[in-house]
Amino acid sequence: MIDLNSPQLYFNRELSWLKFNSRVLAQSLDEMLPPLERLKFLAIYGTNLDEFYMIRVAGLKSLYKARIQETGPDKLTPGEQLAAIRSYLHEEQSILENSYKDILSQLYAHKVMIKSYKALDKEQKQEIKSIFFDQIYPVIIPIAIDTTHPFPHLNNLSFGLALTLVDEHENIKHGLIRIPRLLPRFIQVGHTFIPIESVVENYIKDLFPGYSKLVSTPFRVTRNADIAIEEEEADDFLEILEEGLRARNKGSLVRLEVKEGADKELVNFLNTHMQLREEDIYYYADTPLNLGSLWQIVGDKTLSHLILPTYTPKTLPPLNSDDIFSAIEKQDVLLYHPYDSFDPVVRYIQQASVHPDTIAIRMTLYRVGPKSPIVKALIDAVRDGKQVTVLVELKARFDEENNLIWAKSLEDAGAHVVYGIPGLKVHAKIAQVIKREGSKLKSYLHLATGNYNPSTAKIYTDMSYFTTKVKLNNDATRFFHFLTGFSTHTELDTLYMSPTEVKPKLLELISQESKHGSEGHIILKSNSLVDPGIIKALYKASKTGTKIDLIIRGICCLKPGIKGVSETIKVHSIIGKYLEHPRIYYFKHDKVGCYISSADLMTRNLVRRVELMTPIEEPNLSRRIEQILLLQLKDNQLRWELKESGEYAKVPTLGGKINNHTILENYITKLYDKTRKETPDYVQKLAGRLLKDS
Repeated sequence: MIDLNSPQLYFNRELSWLKFNSRVLAQSLDEMLPPLERLKFLAIYGTNLDEFYMIRVAGLKSLYKARIQETGPDKLTPGEQLAAIRSYLHEEQSILENSYKDILSQLYAHKVMIKSYKALDKEQKQEIKSIFFDQIYPVIIPIAIDTTHPFPHLNNLSFGLALTLVDEHENIKHGLIRIPRLLPRFIQVGHTFIPIESVVENYIKDLFPGYSKLVSTPFRVTRNADIAIEEEEADDFLEILEEGLRARNKGSLVRLEVKEGADKELVNFLNTHMQLREEDIYYYADTPLNLGSLWQIVGDKTLSHLILPTYTPKTLPPLNSDDIFSAIEKQDVLLYHPYDSFDPVVRYIQQASVHPDTIAIRMTLYRVGPKSPIVKALIDAVRDGKQVTVLVELKARFDEENNLIWAKSLEDAGAHVVYGIPGLKVHAKIAQVIKREGSKLKSYLHLATGNYNPSTAKIYTDMSYFTTKVKLNNDATRFFHFLTGFSTHTELDTLYMSPTEVKPKLLELISQESKHGSEGHIILKSNSLVDPGIIKALYKASKTGTKIDLIIRGICCLKPGIKGVSETIKVHSIIGKYLEHPRIYYFKHDKVGCYISSADLMTRNLVRRVELMTPIEEPNLSRRIEQILLLQLKDNQLRWELKESGEYAKVPTLGGKINNHTILENYITKLYDKTRKETPDYVQKLAGRLLKDS
């Protein structure tokens, strides 16, 4: 009998994440994509890697230093994981460099160039000189390092130049030039982009008068950016969070990035003060330090012809009416963003904030963005005398500062603001509006898989669900009472809430479907699959012959295709124009069929967060979700399959090309065009025929 706890049945979480980021990098190699679309994937790859080092690698280093050997189901120690990560990333650098060089040649064909200062012509250099003394010189920070000038503290993701200098008496000194983040990463002259460090390097004599440069290298440092907060010991959670944010720039150093060919003694000088292992120093030949800064070029509006065409999200019946509440009252509505516009969600809150019959608005906010029309509407509602209750999750990583600002603004306006729950992150996406209709109260509800953020809703796929169902609204009311009051345990009747209900329900659904053997079919779509309990349940279901399709964009610790364990399980990953973000759980023989959720299949979501899972009981809406999942399983342009070896292979194109992102864009556009000619009911019927029509 096979032991389902055997480490041989599990992939390591961190190494699986690296494979995901490699799939992002692979998109940058696709010569069929426009050059800036390819460059965008390099930017995403770099930003992902920064966060991985700041959180995951930093965490492993802390475990290693503390000599903690406790590990996940794969049983790799922290030391073994760190060694594997370093080896993997060092080997991948050649792919990264080749991709970047190939994209540069493609851009050059369109007369767009990334050049060093030395490669510029005389006229361009003259223009750069003016830019340097007008905009860079006044804010740049030259730093001498000697007995009276100690090596400075470098904040997380600090970027600059390290220098070895010599004066006229041949005295050798070391120095740094800090390049503040308020300066652009590239200085732009027409469609030529010049890395700022190559410009600064040319004016070293102006920054250190009397000295000449012997050698220099750009460098960038990464620190541990995780915030440890002892919530139970905090008298003022806001104050301790603010202290934690300040401490983020003081975390231990975990990575140093320099240019290939950098002077060894200069790198040693830097590392004398950083105390990093040699394996944590990364040398880049052609790619710029801070790949995430490539967004500056990708986002240049004059170059929009070099990226995939922007899709304009559409608002279909019944939500294209002036009164969104009347539309929701007539029928439950499911939206699939970004194909369906996020605008109805924004209008839902905006209309509630000004409607005279609205008496209360309650919602959770996790990541809302810096300019939130939703938060503005909530503030307007408070000022209009409405009761507004908002849970702002201040522990949303890397959005803490932004959420802190919004929380204070809401509180200053008079809203009742809850800052989270001790020991748990609130990751649920829910907004309830209560209106007075005559002598009765009427409740409206929005539940979602993604954040209340109109900006990310244009590039993330997610699902929204509007309903006036009494049983769901009753659960929503109890849920908000749980968030704002004292409760050791809350059970909901129709919705499922973690940390107590989502995982047990999923385990029950998997077990029930497995009773149908080869006639059973499970489709789980999630960002990550890590939780050992869910994985074991899927292994047991596979043993009965149940067909299991997992659409997991990122980390997957389950091993498919193992004889006698996971032969009927296929793991798919979709990487493309949009970031696949919804959590959808489908069970062929369940009376509900489809569930949407804010919870990924990770222990942190199922056990250490407050999440919600929503049953989609309307057959037409459930069928629509099923069709979207089946379309993605047919995709042969963006889909990868995970092999038993741990490698991912791009699905071959057999027959016609199927790109689910393009198909859905075109399909929703056709439906939108029909709204001008057909009745709303007819358009809604068409919306349920996705696969047949496409």
